Amino acid sequence: MSNLSNMYQSGDWKNEKHVPTISAPESVEAGEIVEVNVSIGEGEAHPNTLEHYISWIKVYFKPEGGNFPIEIGTYDFAAHGESEVFTEPDVLTRFKTDKPGTILATSYCNIHGLWENKQELKIK
Repeated sequence: MSNLSNMYQSGDWKNEKHVPTISAPESVEAGEIVEVNVSIGEGEAHPNTLEHYISWIKVYFKPEGGNFPIEIGTYDFAAHGESEVFTEPDVLTRFKTDKPGTILATSYCNIHGLWENKQELKIK
């Protein structure tokens, strides 16, 4: 049996429409609010139809020296064309930290499975 961690796929978001794109500052002051935007299909548009869609995005922060990532948010996209309404897989979240670490984003495509990306965050 495979571990869940082995099922996550990654790649260059500019060429792979499933990889979460993380837009966040490279560094902030300790305690400053960190604004993070995560989207799918920034480099290449991902389909958003009843048949093919992004179901959810999760955002985590793993502080340097910490044992586990902290879940910042979970975002479900429930409308995939019902009554011509389509939820776009794009989220904005904010958090504060005094420690440097790694912002992690994961997503799920109903056809192509689990995807991940990460970005380092430094404290000035």
